[in-house]
Formats: sequence, structure tokens, C-alpha cells
Amino acid sequence: MHTLSILRRPVITEKTTLLQESGKYVFEVADQANKYQIKAAVEEAFEVKVRGVNVMKVRGKRKRFGPRESVKRSWKKAVVTLAPGETITIFEGV
Repeated sequence: MHTLSILRRPVITEKTTLLQESGKYVFEVADQANKYQIKAAVEEAFEVKVRGVNVMKVRGKRKRFGPRESVKRSWKKAVVTLAPGETITIFEGV
């Protein structure tokens, strides 16, 4: 798997913006990616030093559309902890 195809998109919510103050950034990643591949992809894409990676699977939620019920897709989330003093500027804004 190519290292840059591992990172799908950043997850930007109220909770993840609070985590940024402690040097943690959240990404949606490919389902097949492991911690070592995620670490290498973040270091290559943003030129930062990664200290740790936590990974979790987010199960799809059930939604109702009138009488029909469907399930949103499941996805994989990675919380990346950077070394002290490192930041990712894409989250900081311009």
C-alpha cells in the first residue's frame, strides 16, 4: 500500500480540536493500514516526528429513512501523537 493513500482525511470536530492542544491529531485512514504504516505516512506527508499512534474501528450507525433502515459505512480512525514542539499546519488555519 502506498504511504500517501493510507491517510483519507483529517477528522475535525470539537473534541479533536481540543486534542490538538496536547499534540494529538485525528485522521480517517484506510481499513487495511496498521500503526507502522500510518506513522510512516504522517511523517512523510507532513514532515513531522510521530511519537505514537492509536487506532480504532468506528462502527457504522443505523439510520432510518421513512420505513427503510440503512447502515452508514464503518471506518478506521487513527489518533496520532506528535513529538513535543511539532505541529501540523493544515489544522491550524491560515
